[in-house]
Amino acid sequence: MTRYRYILREVLPTLFVGGLILAFVILTADMLSLMELIVTKGVGLGQVGRLLLYLLPDVLLLAFPGVILIAVLVAFLRLSSDNEIIAMKSCGISIYQLLPPVVAVAAGGLLAALLVAHLAGPWGYRAFKNLLFEITESGADLGIKPRVFSEAFSGVVFYVNSFDEQTGLMRDLFVVDRRDRRMGHTIVAQEGRLLFHPSERVITIRFERGMISSADPDLERTRNVAFSTYDLNIGMQDILKGLASEPRSAREMSTAELLGAAGNPDRQGEKAYNKLMIEFVERFSFPVAVFLMGMIGVPLGAQLRAKGRTAGIGLGLVVFGAYYALVTGARSLCETGIVSPLMGVWFPDVFLLLSGVYLLHRAVHERPLEFTLKNLGRRFGWREAGKG
Repeated sequence: MTRYRYILREVLPTLFVGGLILAFVILTADMLSLMELIVTKGVGLGQVGRLLLYLLPDVLLLAFPGVILIAVLVAFLRLSSDNEIIAMKSCGISIYQLLPPVVAVAAGGLLAALLVAHLAGPWGYRAFKNLLFEITESGADLGIKPRVFSEAFSGVVFYVNSFDEQTGLMRDLFVVDRRDRRMGHTIVAQEGRLLFHPSERVITIRFERGMISSADPDLERTRNVAFSTYDLNIGMQDILKGLASEPRSAREMSTAELLGAAGNPDRQGEKAYNKLMIEFVERFSFPVAVFLMGMIGVPLGAQLRAKGRTAGIGLGLVVFGAYYALVTGARSLCETGIVSPLMGVWFPDVFLLLSGVYLLHRAVHERPLEFTLKNLGRRFGWREAGKG
C-alpha cells in the first residue's frame, strides 16, 4: 500500500546510513588497538583490513538494536513534527495501521541478527584470532632486538644479547614478566627459543640454564629458583591486549559447541559455565532486542514534537545506552551466579517489551509523553524555585 511504501522510504535510508556510522564508531576503538600491530610488528594494511573484516559481524550485532531504533524513531519523529500522523488519524488511520512496515523491517533485523549471532559472528571471531596468531607467529621476533629493552608481548619485557633470526636462538636473556600483579618474575637464562603452538594459540618461550626470581610488589616475599629448562607461555591475551581473550572463548564457539559444553557444568566450573550460558542465551536475546527496539521507535517518535533528526538520534542513543547498561548489569549478575543466565540475560528484553507496550498504549490513546521539568513538577506537586 501507498502509506507502507511511504513509511519504508522514511526508515530505510536512515537505517542504512546509521548502520554504517554506528559500525564505524564502534570499530574505531578496535582500530586503535590494531594500530599497535602496524607500529610495533610491521603488519601490512591488507592484514589489518582482514582483521577489521573479521570483527565486523560482532560489531554489526552490537550496533543492530541502536541502528533500527534510531531509523524508526527518526522516521516517525519527522512524521509527527510535520503533523502527518495527525493528518493520518483524521483520515481514520490508527497507529496500529502504521505498524506493518515497521514490523517487516524489525523482523528483517531479527533474522539478520540471528544469522550474525549464530553463524557470521563465531566464524569472524575464530578467523580473527587465527589470523592474529599467524601474524604474531610470522613476526613476533620483530619486537625482540639484540641489546635493546623491548616489550614484545604485553607485560613481558625482553633483553637479549644476541638473536639469530634464522634459527630463533636467543642468548644471554633477561626477561621481566609483569603480567601477574601479585607477583613479578625476573628470568635470567643463557639461551632461549620461541616455540609456537597454533592449535592452542600459545607461544612458549623455552629458557635453558638460568634462574627465576619472584617477588611481590612490596618485596616482602621473594624466591630464587635455578633451572635447566623453564617454559614461559604467552597466550592470545598477551599478544594484543584488548582484542584477544582466552585461548578458546565462548564467542568463537558454534551454537552446537556451546550447547554441548554447557551440558557438562561439572567440567567447566561455575564461572566458566555461566559465561558459556550467557553467550548461548545472548545469541537469541540480542536478535529479539533488535525487533523490540524497532517497535519502540514507533510510539516514541509518534508522541514527540521535536524538530530535526538530531533530536531523534540523541534520544535513540540515550535509549540505546540505557539498554546496554541493563545488558552489562545483567551479565554481571549472571556471571557471579546471583541470577541464572537462563533468566537474567532476558531482563533487558523484558524491559524493552514492557516499555514498548506502555508507550504504544499511550500513543493509541493519544496520551503524549511529558518530558519537560515543568510538566514533571506539575505531576508530582513540585514548585519552581522562587515561587510560593
